[in-house]
Amino acid sequence: MHSTRLNFVRAVLLATIGSSLAAGPAVVPLGTAGNFAILAKSRVNIDAISAITGDVGVDSAASNALNGFQLVQDASQQFWTSAQVDGRVLDAAAAPPTPAVLATAVQDMNTAFRDAMTRPNPDFKGLGDGRIGGSVLTPGLYKWTTGVTISSDITLSGGPTDTWIFQISGSFNQASKVEMTLVGGALPQNIIWAIAGTVTFGSDTIFQGNILAKTNVDIDENALGNGCIFAGKAVSLDKATIIRPGGVAAPPPTSSPTTPPVTSTPPPTTTTSSPTSTFTPQCTPTATPCFSVAFQGLNASIQASDFLTFTLTDTPEECIDFCACVPGGCAFANSYFDNDKNTTMLTCAIYASCHTAADATNTGGQSLPNGGLSTVVNSTGFCLTSC
Repeated sequence: MHSTRLNFVRAVLLATIGSSLAAGPAVVPLGTAGNFAILAKSRVNIDAISAITGDVGVDSAASNALNGFQLVQDASQQFWTSAQVDGRVLDAAAAPPTPAVLATAVQDMNTAFRDAMTRPNPDFKGLGDGRIGGSVLTPGLYKWTTGVTISSDITLSGGPTDTWIFQISGSFNQASKVEMTLVGGALPQNIIWAIAGTVTFGSDTIFQGNILAKTNVDIDENALGNGCIFAGKAVSLDKATIIRPGGVAAPPPTSSPTTPPVTSTPPPTTTTSSPTSTFTPQCTPTATPCFSVAFQGLNASIQASDFLTFTLTDTPEECIDFCACVPGGCAFANSYFDNDKNTTMLTCAIYASCHTAADATNTGGQSLPNGGLSTVVNSTGFCLTSC
């Protein structure tokens, strides 16, 4: 299945190279809500093994607004840090100006939801009667007056400036072990799922895009979300991973708390040298780029805020090709094996700027169904250079 999917990825990727005009509806402005990986009005519940890249915010001062976090209050008392969060954790009980920052962010979240849900003239209406498993979704405005169920893998095919808005009047459910895949350079920050009903992601799912939910969002065990979660009520994570994609928001307002430095213990590696090998990718949409090896053989992958998106490949060279085929955006490709994805293929994560071994701080550590912990091995980084 993965080989078939990769061949499809290659075909669509090459077919979309050279398209410079953005397709799809106008971008939905997220305002200050876009500064958060997870933002909820009333409550965020997480499992101890969950992992979140980006800030978490709850516009509530209730004692149960943040559950399951290993919180350590910052000296400013404006936010907390947590072992489960690569970022800040904020609620309305924190010291000023945090309550005002959260109130504004939630207001922006509600404005974005109304904007997304009221866009007129959908390109696709009632597609599949809400059963869209197996679909290939091109850029556009989609509308359902019912709920939506995804029972088998779907693909979003488009370029890095293309956009998608999904208007869903009912509930949303992505079944367990079902994946969303982006091809052609499509980016998760350009995808909006606006959902009036409850939202459920089953176990071992992969979903792409920003979720604007009017009520609750439940994310089950070992799910991976490549996008932000915004909820009018509560968000619950069970051993899940949420990654705020790069480029989804403007810089934080000057009144917001200062982001603390993130520190971590360097992972074990098989090499610390900087190799000098250079590769020329197959795909060269505008010029002839080359990629030099920034590091190789590490037991950790890059963890950084300029993350763009990821895919699965058979070889590191295919990861280089994937990065080269994202016009005007990708400058670094990180190819590695991660045993939590239940596949023998390599994970290929791409970034907007170059990185070194010092940025490789993600060693895994997620709980696996067999009771073990995930690991990252054979991590190689490729930096875009001139030939």
